[in-house]
Amino acid sequence: MDIDRFTEGLLSFLQASPTPYHTAHTMSVALEQAGFTQLDESQPWPLQEGGSYFVQRNDAAIIAFRYGDPSHSHPGYHMVGAHTDSPCLKLKPNSEIVQHGYFQLGVEVYGGALLHPWFDRDLSIAGRVYYLDAHHRIQKQLIDFEHPIAFIPNLAIHLDRESNQNKSVNAQKHLPPIVFLQNTKHQVSWKTMLNNKLTLSTQNDVSDILDFDLCLYDTQQPRLVGLKKEFIASARLDNLISCYVGLMSLLNSPQNQRCLLVCNDHEEVGSTSASGAQSPFLKDVLKRILPSHEIYNQCLAQSFCISADNAHGLHPNYVDKYDAHHGPIINQGPVIKTNANHRYATTSETSALIHYLAKLTQIDVQQFVVRSDMKCGSTIGPITASELGIRTVDIGVPQFAMHSIRETAGIEDIYALFKLLCAYYNLDVLPV
Repeated sequence: MDIDRFTEGLLSFLQASPTPYHTAHTMSVALEQAGFTQLDESQPWPLQEGGSYFVQRNDAAIIAFRYGDPSHSHPGYHMVGAHTDSPCLKLKPNSEIVQHGYFQLGVEVYGGALLHPWFDRDLSIAGRVYYLDAHHRIQKQLIDFEHPIAFIPNLAIHLDRESNQNKSVNAQKHLPPIVFLQNTKHQVSWKTMLNNKLTLSTQNDVSDILDFDLCLYDTQQPRLVGLKKEFIASARLDNLISCYVGLMSLLNSPQNQRCLLVCNDHEEVGSTSASGAQSPFLKDVLKRILPSHEIYNQCLAQSFCISADNAHGLHPNYVDKYDAHHGPIINQGPVIKTNANHRYATTSETSALIHYLAKLTQIDVQQFVVRSDMKCGSTIGPITASELGIRTVDIGVPQFAMHSIRETAGIEDIYALFKLLCAYYNLDVLPV
């Protein structure tokens, strides 16, 4: 796949994935089109040699794998891990707020979001809704309003003269978006609006809304930016880039190779959920794939996991925030992320494989280590390594404005990561 076709697919993937639920759905459609069979955790799995399968949990986490040849002399799995969620603003259950004639929605901050960029944006709402149909059966449906239906206006500088020097955001008071002006004669509720949208989306009779998991998102489309169009700007690059790259790499893997992609939910809030990296989801799948305790242990001892999550690219206006020798430059290659306190899972052994793959594919790789006087973030890498006892490395593409409503990365880095993961999935035997 050339870089132009790859990039076109990435832009479409980002546009189709405003929530983790939509991300997992988009990936499922691509997997089914490529001949993967969906499995149900509550049913028996009739796995066949050379088969390709995927399974979802909570509609937002997904594991896809090539079953391979169980009799192969190297029974280990080549794994790639990513996450489907991104920081955002989520609607509260009782979300209606009417103040001075303005209809607003109460929101809660999900994850470590940069809040200032959410102001003065054209926002829409998407997610999952549970409802009763006309026959009083519980149903669920993904919805997306698509059009900008909300906004969070800034306070004019005339009323806050210090806003450019010292501005804080109170999540409770300052973030509820405005949706419309409430007509005192014909009042409309959020539940009515949701019911109408759901009826249009499902073409079914909706008896009652039971519950929802909805979030706000920026309607500005993903775009290539810069004079030479060498950057990509979009919401949720962390970590939809890795989901897309992992998916495309898996689809380009050999049919008889033991390859696996896991994309968990809830990484941004600690991974402790039924579909997060600290859940038994991956372990449950592997135990069903591998027929005995002995083979399971042998497989994990010969397996390897690449935890793919974006890195902090060196910002030219804030160079003092980086270690002078570990500030990755955008479009100069994917980044190996290392931390002495194991906030990343990288070891010298696992890093060696990435350097080997980089030489094999003739791409450059960079190193990121956080400043010694700053705290380091983390990924699903250490969790996966500790839960499974599997060799793991943390890598990712460098980007600007991580956790902003709109982030920026380099398209050459993303394509280079794709080539590296393709080479990894195509390795018959790991050299380490």
